[in-house]
Amino acid sequence: MANRAPRVVAELGRPETPSETASRKAESSRIYRSSQTFRNLIAALLVTLAVVAVVVLGVPRGDVATPPDIDVAEVAAGLGEVYGRTVISPDVPDDWRVNAAKMEGDSVKAFTAVYVPDDTSFIRVSQAFDPDPSWASRTLSGEVPDGTVTIDGITWDEYRISDSARAGNISYALGTQAGTDQILIYGTADAETAATVAAGLTDQITIRAKETP
Repeated sequence: MANRAPRVVAELGRPETPSETASRKAESSRIYRSSQTFRNLIAALLVTLAVVAVVVLGVPRGDVATPPDIDVAEVAAGLGEVYGRTVISPDVPDDWRVNAAKMEGDSVKAFTAVYVPDDTSFIRVSQAFDPDPSWASRTLSGEVPDGTVTIDGITWDEYRISDSARAGNISYALGTQAGTDQILIYGTADAETAATVAAGLTDQITIRAKETP
């Protein structure tokens, strides 16, 4: 069979030289490999997105668990057995939320329950075990009582705090003794709300006072 004449390249107006043929084929191979690499990259990206979609869609989505309600009376009763004394738990309205009920403090141990009567205020109720005389003032950032109020026959020191920012966001407080312990009711709630808490502690304060030798 006769050899075919070299192909005439239109751009050149003559047949390719062997060197030009080799260069053309090399460039074609390079372009082909580049296109394959790009297609492979797109394919890998699509596979990755598919895997992510499977993981995201396949993970079970249950409702966020609601934190269990805190039973202040139950916590207080348990601590009472440990510390050998009545630990208070105020009788407050059922719709008040409880944010915490725990022991606090280092040198002075105090059981503190934090209540949220509404969306704009909070109130803490603390029972300090055998505290020194300055415990209440330290807890209230140096504030001292400016009067007293009697609630259910129990006299409470009353703190009306004008600069709540300086006092740790505390605007009102009540404090009284319960035997060797000290009770402090304090927060952003108003005087009427604090008095409601104080009234709910009358019986327990009386019992704690009688336990003291």
